[in-house]
Amino acid sequence: MTSYPIETPTTSFATPHQITLSYLRPGSPLPLVVRPAVKDVNLVEWAANNVAFIENYLLRNGAILFRGFGLKTASEFERMLEGVAGPLLDYSYRSTPRHVISGKIYSSTEYPAHQSIPLHNENSYSRTWPMKLAFFSLQVAEQGGETPIADSRKIYDAIDKEVRECFVRKGLMYVRNYGTGLDLPWHEVFQTTNRAVVEEYCRKADMEFEWIGDSQFRTRQRCQVVERHPVTGEMLWFNQAHLFHVSRLQREVREWLLTAFGEQNLPRNVYFADGSAIEPAMLDEIMRACDQQAIAFGWHEGDVLMLDNMLSAHGRRPFVGKRKVVVGMAQSNQAAGQQTLLAEVAATAANVS
Repeated sequence: MTSYPIETPTTSFATPHQITLSYLRPGSPLPLVVRPAVKDVNLVEWAANNVAFIENYLLRNGAILFRGFGLKTASEFERMLEGVAGPLLDYSYRSTPRHVISGKIYSSTEYPAHQSIPLHNENSYSRTWPMKLAFFSLQVAEQGGETPIADSRKIYDAIDKEVRECFVRKGLMYVRNYGTGLDLPWHEVFQTTNRAVVEEYCRKADMEFEWIGDSQFRTRQRCQVVERHPVTGEMLWFNQAHLFHVSRLQREVREWLLTAFGEQNLPRNVYFADGSAIEPAMLDEIMRACDQQAIAFGWHEGDVLMLDNMLSAHGRRPFVGKRKVVVGMAQSNQAAGQQTLLAEVAATAANVS
């Protein structure tokens, strides 16, 4: 793919002589592409020595693609991300299947290859999320598998004003049922088999919960629709209503689930915060705005894509053949992140019992 040099970077940071900066598309600053300008640039060392440079461009562009540095292993990727963002986060309060690759590096969402994953910001269905997110390509698919990304600021602006204001005014409530056999079980979502730990987590997260029978667990959590970025102050579209809503499922799957389980027992769904229904047409408008802003790129082996998780949404296109992209997360938006909270409540439960 042709890249386009940046003629006048609008930043106070000088470009380090070891790299070049460019864009994948003319006039499109997402993502910024960083390549080595000389031989044998060690990305792990370079990134650790240029944290302020990376931070500046992440806040400006929202996403940086490091290409051509020859990164080979997940452990190298982990060290690179730690050097920029500090200790990595556990993948807690899960919504998708994953497994550990190395340390706190996980597989990317393990959905079937023929399915697309719509644009979203990681953990925006919760009140706690990683500020930084990074992906590393270990194996490129034979066909497809591109990663679309989009500027959350532009998605906010692109959504019809009436729809946007309705969502902001009403807020959102995510409802999840664990133990139906159709989604992640509660012990995988919360990464514990201790019910007391789960209950305490829900209380501290201001999440309503109830046990239903021997195995089913239901949660309801009211969350944000939009958020201001804590550094730039910009307003962002920041939720996953368009992923959780039942209308987003294929018609045959949706009808079967509603017949078999009823609406209240669906594995996941989303409502306005007062419990009223969200019209599918409103979600169509959100999807339209997301698709309008999406910029997709094909992976090269060894690529690292780093995102400001609030400024940039990401997704996945269908693919053919084997594809291996791994992910790491860092810098919780809250002082006590998900992993700290779970550790605290686990200790509390152990003391009680």
